[in-house]
Amino acid sequence: MLWHHGPMLICEEDPPFCLDVTDMGLPDDLVPRLAPQLAQAFARMAELEAGAIANPDEGRRVGHYWLRAPERAPEPALQQAIVAVQARIGDFAARVRRGEIQPAGRPLRELLLVGIGGSALGPQLLATALADDAGPLRPHFLDNTDPDGIDRILGRIAAGAGLAATLVVVTSKSGSTPETRNGQLEVAAALRRAGLEPARHLVAITGEGSPLERQARQEGWLATFPMWDWVGGRTSVMSAVGLLPAALLGLDVQALLAGARQMDELTRRPEATRNPAALLALCWLHAKETGRRDMVVLPYKDRLELFPRYLQQLVMESLGKELDLSGRRVLEGLAVYGNKGSTDQHAYVQQLRDGLDQAFVTFIEVLRDRQGPSLFVEPEVTSGDYLLGFLLGTRAALRERGRPSLTLTVPDVSARSLGMLIALFERAVGLYAFLVGINAYHQPGVEAGKRAAAAVLALQRRLLAALSDEPETAGELAARIGEPDVRTAAAVLRHLAANDRIVLVSPGGPLAARYRRKQQGAEAPGRP
Repeated sequence: MLWHHGPMLICEEDPPFCLDVTDMGLPDDLVPRLAPQLAQAFARMAELEAGAIANPDEGRRVGHYWLRAPERAPEPALQQAIVAVQARIGDFAARVRRGEIQPAGRPLRELLLVGIGGSALGPQLLATALADDAGPLRPHFLDNTDPDGIDRILGRIAAGAGLAATLVVVTSKSGSTPETRNGQLEVAAALRRAGLEPARHLVAITGEGSPLERQARQEGWLATFPMWDWVGGRTSVMSAVGLLPAALLGLDVQALLAGARQMDELTRRPEATRNPAALLALCWLHAKETGRRDMVVLPYKDRLELFPRYLQQLVMESLGKELDLSGRRVLEGLAVYGNKGSTDQHAYVQQLRDGLDQAFVTFIEVLRDRQGPSLFVEPEVTSGDYLLGFLLGTRAALRERGRPSLTLTVPDVSARSLGMLIALFERAVGLYAFLVGINAYHQPGVEAGKRAAAAVLALQRRLLAALSDEPETAGELAARIGEPDVRTAAAVLRHLAANDRIVLVSPGGPLAARYRRKQQGAEAPGRP
């Protein structure tokens, strides 16, 4: 049942969910003025869910909505595939929890997920919000290509049940993402150093027919699960990317899907003021029109600490676009950052209230404090009462200064509630993109960054090949190989020298330092 209290407050009765935009200052004419665009956005969203091409750049559909409602997938084969994969995930996780899979003769106790972007952030959010220390496996994440970070994670596993009791899930749609490949190679090397066979510990989540899938099958990994091309990384948490780790951690996968499905149903309503995703998108549009392009997400619950980071990728990668669908330069986007309450009281609320007026706040309120009864820290006052007081007090302090905010309320941090929140923002992103005429489902800027990184590594190979026993500066070496970007060449050489791969002969500034190659027979860096 949906309670509708005018254009500023929408509440759902079961489970309790509210969106209160009273403090956003929406003008009375906003919905009537945008009625044609809203009708078109709803129609475009319906076409997308029916299987229309969403990303013309790649000829790709976007079907993350089908993951929690397989019957809505446009072809029976897709419906069957979704159901079959979810069943396989449940079966595999149950076997692990029952101790039927023991790669080194010991029950699995540690779960290491190797991925980046949406392939890591969604599972991290689920683990942080929903998993407990008493769960069947202890989660760890390699979500970067930082060698020191990799060593720290492997050290934590060694201090726990050890690599022999570790299941490793490698997630990469293409199977060639450098950060994930690097993490996979580092973990495989660590397993071999421990006298273990990597394939007996490894699971792949990847595109069908990808290099990673071929490697997993050739080497006999424990299992492979698909990443379909119609599921983008930032909306993949309810595919195998998120569901497999969730099931392995003992989380309620069906409740997560059910919560998302319920929110999908609510956000298909064609009336903007009865549709929480449409109302959220209208708030973003109004914020843009009033010069506020920063959304500060403040969840007043420790378990939702990663939710602002999750929304950073979902919102900023989807909406940060230079061109609209007509090719016009629009520089669209919404910057997202945040911190958990009441930590925010001691961080940047001072600026939000009294400083530069370019942000609006999204408060997330959780009604249930804890599973059991709470201690009274003062007469008739608990720690949770203080938490609510800080939320409402911060909201009132912003209101005094005319600083806009909106509030989302959920009953608890459960799988169902988290599924609802994720689905709400997914739909809001899609509707907002249709309202402003951009493509929310491609990411040319990300691809440009990947191409630029590949060019840097190609330059590094050229520099290493050109280095001789005669010391040279970055400028001299760059001129000799015909490289105009001396600054980048200097940064590469400095990094190589710091890691003992070349010799720094004479220190100085980045452009004055001189380098030579290491002597023949010198020990190569890295681990066997």
